[in-house]
Amino acid sequence: MGSITKQSREPNEHRQGTEKSGQGEVLTEQEIRQQLPKTPIRREIDRDDAIMGSDRRLSHARTLYLIAALIAILLWSTSFVGTKIAYASFPPLTLGAARFAIASVILGAALLLRREFTRPAPKDLGMMALSGLLGTTVYFALENIGVQLTTASSAALIVASYPAVTALLEFFFFKTRISWMRGIGISMAIFGVYRISGGGPGEGGGHELVGNLMLIAAGFVFAVYNFATRRVVGRYSMVTVSFYQTVAGTIAFIPLALIERKQWETPTAESLWILLYLGVFCSVAAFMLYNFGLRGLTAGTAMALMNLVPIIGVALSIFLLGESLRPDDWIGGIIVILGVILSVRERKTSKN
Repeated sequence: MGSITKQSREPNEHRQGTEKSGQGEVLTEQEIRQQLPKTPIRREIDRDDAIMGSDRRLSHARTLYLIAALIAILLWSTSFVGTKIAYASFPPLTLGAARFAIASVILGAALLLRREFTRPAPKDLGMMALSGLLGTTVYFALENIGVQLTTASSAALIVASYPAVTALLEFFFFKTRISWMRGIGISMAIFGVYRISGGGPGEGGGHELVGNLMLIAAGFVFAVYNFATRRVVGRYSMVTVSFYQTVAGTIAFIPLALIERKQWETPTAESLWILLYLGVFCSVAAFMLYNFGLRGLTAGTAMALMNLVPIIGVALSIFLLGESLRPDDWIGGIIVILGVILSVRERKTSKN
């Protein structure tokens, strides 16, 4: 109680740098730095602190972009099973039109509530319409019909090859260098898809090969959608981009749905719930998250997250739909995933 601390015996000058108000309260590191004179050393310390803070913010931003794209991929991976279930009441093109009509209403309401309703520049509006036509109408028309003709598990495995498709199109359109490692990865992914699609008729019936080919074509369409979206996603909010894309895609879907009007029937309660899930989560939430992720990720990196699609998609198909995989599906799926991993790893290495 009556002891004298070491700090109290030190000179007054040092005490001012280590105590506050003469009460023995130790200053923080930041407070001590603020008392240092503006010397070159002090300026260098401040500059290093600013760089470290900037690096931390960039790291956090990259993490958010990655998480957003990851959640979008997880939501999309459930859409194969959901689409199969909804076919009990909705034909494929009608399902697509209804799904994105719901999404358009929700996105429009979100824009009004957030007071972000803006009219993009004519050039950007045209790019949004084009990307919406590709990523909504054409892609989902091909996917919905393909899923109807093949199995949900085969569809999930084929979608896993889309990163390789994107890398291939980047080479042709943007002259992106393809090293031997990436070339091997792309070749493996293509061969894996061939193994999945080249087998005999399975649970999808005799039209399974046609369905698989339509899903492969959808992969090329989705890759081009990625390139088109990247041109506008950095200039507008993700809600704005998704809204105009979805509206454009829905309008183009309507005449396609009318082709199936003779197949329309009163939907079941289960099909309606699945339709709402597809419209709200697999369309609105997933597309907004994916577009947000594209702000900080390349198209190839974002597509690389598709590696999770076959894992989740196949698991759901087996447990919820009772599907089973043929040997060619197992072999082809593993080859596809390994090929995509090789191409993505080489891309990261070459950037570093």
